[in-house]
Amino acid sequence: MTSRGRVLAVTLGAVAVLGLAACSEPSPPVPSATPSPASASASGLPTPTTSPQPVLTASPAAQPAPSGSAEPGTADPGTKEPTSKPTKPSSPSKPSKPSTPDKPSKPQASGARWKPPAKVTWQWQLSGSLDTSVNVKVYDVDLFDTSASQVKKLHADGRKVICYFSAGSYESGRPDSGDFPAAVKGKKMDGWPENWLDIRDPRVLDIMAARMDLCAKKGFDGVEPDNVDGYQNDTGFSLSAKDQLAFNKAIAKLAHDRGLAVGLKNDLDQVAALQPSFDFAVNEECFEWDECQMLTPFIKAGKPVLHVEYGVAPGTFCPTTTSLGFSSMRKNMDLDAARTPCPS
Repeated sequence: MTSRGRVLAVTLGAVAVLGLAACSEPSPPVPSATPSPASASASGLPTPTTSPQPVLTASPAAQPAPSGSAEPGTADPGTKEPTSKPTKPSSPSKPSKPSTPDKPSKPQASGARWKPPAKVTWQWQLSGSLDTSVNVKVYDVDLFDTSASQVKKLHADGRKVICYFSAGSYESGRPDSGDFPAAVKGKKMDGWPENWLDIRDPRVLDIMAARMDLCAKKGFDGVEPDNVDGYQNDTGFSLSAKDQLAFNKAIAKLAHDRGLAVGLKNDLDQVAALQPSFDFAVNEECFEWDECQMLTPFIKAGKPVLHVEYGVAPGTFCPTTTSLGFSSMRKNMDLDAARTPCPS
């Protein structure tokens, strides 16, 4: 705590003139100095070795502060820990070929972001040479592998474009992989060459803020942050549901501060709490896991659910997901250009 003591100086003097004594008046108090601003280390953000706090923000160096923007939402104190259920495979994010990332740009003004309609055609491609000829309204493509000129081409064809990146895992092949401290890297993901991240560490949020700066600079309209359900997995860290809520809401705020729409990837147990903070949902295999009803809060709010199945035939899942209002298709697990959309 900054010292708020006050210094009082009193000067006493006596002058003897012709045998008469006179006392000087005490000098006025010296005004206290203005307290120095709180340092970045006193920001209140949790560290991996202390008890996590329910609110996360990027550090001052990485987090934008647009006029009138709100702090990231705090976790609902009444949130229950998820009940145990079979472990689902992690989503198919992939390492990209190393390249030099663009320098981050200043955040866009909030309030001008794209708001996708509740029903929309879309393509999701994260591997192979990008096929820009698919006749859909929305493309979801890799942040690092997709160039600004490709985004511009898709815009010229009347598409909106979402940038994919992993917000909750470390991938060694990414251009910014050297920015991740060793302390934030946890256990290996089951089935994928990635490590879970300690989302309580503010340095993770700083890196994600820089990724969103790059997304905005390339001209994307929205972001798909992947692996935002670490608290349900064996990450090597003691992550709670409250930790995940705080991180996911902070991620949504970072996107909105840059004028970007943001999608909630999976994390079905927290849909009710997070739907107000997100603009759309991206889901894998809710039909196979009998979880599609958990995504209906997005549809009821007029927001799309971008849904895929990998191992189920469209004729099996499409009647169910179409009736729920989802934008569904079947994709290959490596998320190449091939797609089989449900009939509209």
